[in-house]
Amino acid sequence: AASSIHEFTMNDIEGKPMALKSLAGKAVLVVNVASRCGYTPQYAGLETLYEKYKGRGLVIVGVPANNFGGQEPGSDAEIKQFCSRTYNVTFPMLSKVSVKGADMAPLYQYLTAAKGGDVRWNFTKFLVGKDGKVLDRFEPAVAPDAPELAAAIERALK
Repeated sequence: AASSIHEFTMNDIEGKPMALKSLAGKAVLVVNVASRCGYTPQYAGLETLYEKYKGRGLVIVGVPANNFGGQEPGSDAEIKQFCSRTYNVTFPMLSKVSVKGADMAPLYQYLTAAKGGDVRWNFTKFLVGKDGKVLDRFEPAVAPDAPELAAAIERALK
């Protein structure tokens, strides 16, 4: 079994392989995202968080998934266009995957085994330390500007 997210390679939103070992030494917030969810406006807050902390070593990784209520039906190209046009997203986005069930992406097998079990809805946030190990998990109702998330990010960046 994997011991960190750095052992995984995922396709980015353009279909190019992205070795997560390229994120070694950075704190990473992995978020399963969807374009048609009540939490979709969190894209704006995630972008603000990324702008605030990227210079200090935080990377936010958006992971589109259609596991909950069919709320991410689009293709990778449609998702990318939606994110850039609607929310000016500049943080890395991965290709759409499954984050629960029999076809769960290996990255999510690792994340959910490490903290909290199955993802229950869109915009679940996993905070990963510079060593690639899961530090914390925040459920969807925890907004990107929540004080507890900021405090956890500050700790991860030290």
